[in-house]
This record gives sequence, structure tokens and C-alpha cells, in this order.
Amino acid sequence: MRILSLLAASFLLLHPATTRAQTVWDMPTEYPENAMPGVGVAAFTRHVAELSAGKLAIRPSFDAKAGIKSAGMLTAIAEGKVPAGDAFAGALEAEDPIFALPSLPFLVTSIADAKRLSDIARPHLADVLEKKGLRLLYLTPWPPSGIWSKTALKTAPDLSTLSIRTYDKTSSEVFASVGAKAASISFADTMPKLVDGSLNAVLSSGDGGAGRKLWEYLPNFTEITYSLPFSVAAVNKAVYNGLSADQREAVDAAARQTEAELWTALSTRLQENYARMRQNGVTIESAPAPDIIGALQSAAATAQRAWCGKAGPVCAQILDAYKARKP
Repeated sequence: MRILSLLAASFLLLHPATTRAQTVWDMPTEYPENAMPGVGVAAFTRHVAELSAGKLAIRPSFDAKAGIKSAGMLTAIAEGKVPAGDAFAGALEAEDPIFALPSLPFLVTSIADAKRLSDIARPHLADVLEKKGLRLLYLTPWPPSGIWSKTALKTAPDLSTLSIRTYDKTSSEVFASVGAKAASISFADTMPKLVDGSLNAVLSSGDGGAGRKLWEYLPNFTEITYSLPFSVAAVNKAVYNGLSADQREAVDAAARQTEAELWTALSTRLQENYARMRQNGVTIESAPAPDIIGALQSAAATAQRAWCGKAGPVCAQILDAYKARKP
């Protein structure tokens, strides 16, 4: 017995990591690992491991393999099904109107605009999550949304030929108002509908499209800069509070570092996506017909007013501040 005890002690000295208690958080997203939310979850995983000295580990999953899509992510986290997760903000509108803000059509037209809006919206988003028992970790910016389509869009009437996957209620209403058959569908559920032909278009960025290889079905991309939306990464507040002070500090620092890296990556992401799209035969229309943009912008104005009606006082608080800071 003494020999076994000495051997065990020697093993622990040689392998001290085995004596270290480790906390593990599952963190799913419905997006691929090479899309911006996937890049964010992977970066957060690395930073948490490093900054916590391995005492906290993130176990990421992608492509909705955990069976949780964006619309159900906050509930899953709040109910303890997973400690943390990433969700597309627009899919969370039923939770609170604030989540539809970053997807409002034609509100932002540049990365600088998107960053300004996210900074203004952050405390409001954090407050809504707090009331649901969650803590905001970081926001993931997306490149500009455009229209992936089976056939090229030449004039405004072409919009009425689209059976298009949209990503929230607002975008569905905007495209329906210009005659398209529009439905808000999770990205995880989009591919089968492209395969069976029930969809012939998708509202998404080059980033999301490249992640799903949309060019296999939709070889045209119309650059309309519909919005530069973002995703939300959050953690169960009780789980977060259960960490030691050092671990909480590591999580916060990892979240800040992740978001900073994502904004930096966004500046070159569009060019990288377009290069990859062209390599795979996608025709990119960077100067769509003015009547296409005009038709969508007209519908967008109505959508913005409708959002303000649902959001209440927060509409003026955010949009007034955003417009005041806009150069």
C-alpha cells in the first residue's frame, strides 16, 4: 500500500493539472465556426482558458448541434440547459423589442455606424438580459446584409419573384411589402429549404452565406447594405456569480478581448468574403438599380416607425443619441 501511495503522490507531482478543479461551460451557437459568431465563440474559448489559467473551460458547439437555435437561446441559458450561448439579436425580438434594433433596415450603413449604435445600445441590452437572469458577455458584429438569390435582381419588380429567408420579423415585413414571399427562418433550417427549392433567396451577409456555401444554390449577391446586425453572447447570471472573483475577472477580460478582436476582424471581413464568393462563382452586384434600393428603403421607414412604437421611450433614447453622434 505504501508503494502505491508513493506512486500516486509522484503522479500528482508530475501532473499537477490533474489536481486542479476545472469548471466547464457549454456554449452553443447556431452558426458555423467560420462565421463571425463562431469566430467569436472560438476566440472567447481561447481567452478564457488562458486568462483563467485553465480553471474555467468553454466547450463550444456550432451549427446548432446542441439543438438550440437563436430564438430559444436566452430561455435555454436562463433555465440552465446551457450555462452560456450566442444568439442572433434579431431572432430575439419576441423577448424584447430592443433585440430588433441592430437589424433595423438602413439605420446603419458603415462599420463606424454599427460600432456607434452597439455602444449606445449596450447598457439597454445588458439591462434587459439582467432582468432575465443573464449577463451580457460580448456583442458580435456582422458584415452588411445583402440578398443572395438564384437569379440576378435587375429592377424593383424582381423583388416580387423572391421566396426569401429573412432573419427577423422586421425584415420579413419589409420584403413582404415589396411583393416577396418572406419568412423568418433560422439559418440552421435554411439549407433544406434551398435544397427542396422552396427558397430561392436568402437575406444574409457574405459572411453567413460563405459559412453555409450558399453559392451552391444562390450564385448572385446584391449588395444593398440592409443592415450591419449583431449577435449577443450571454451567460447565466447565477453561474457567473458562482465563480471566484479571479475567474469572473478572467471572463470579463476575455469577453472584452473577444469583442475588440471581432470589430477589428470586421474591417477586412467584407473583402475576404467577396474574394471567397467570387472564387466560388458568385456574381456580386455592388451597384444595384436605384429603384430596388428605393423600394426597400420606403418599406424600411415604416419598419423603423413600427419598432419605435413597440420599443417605447427607449426608441428616442437610443436613436436620438445615435443620430447626435453620427458625423
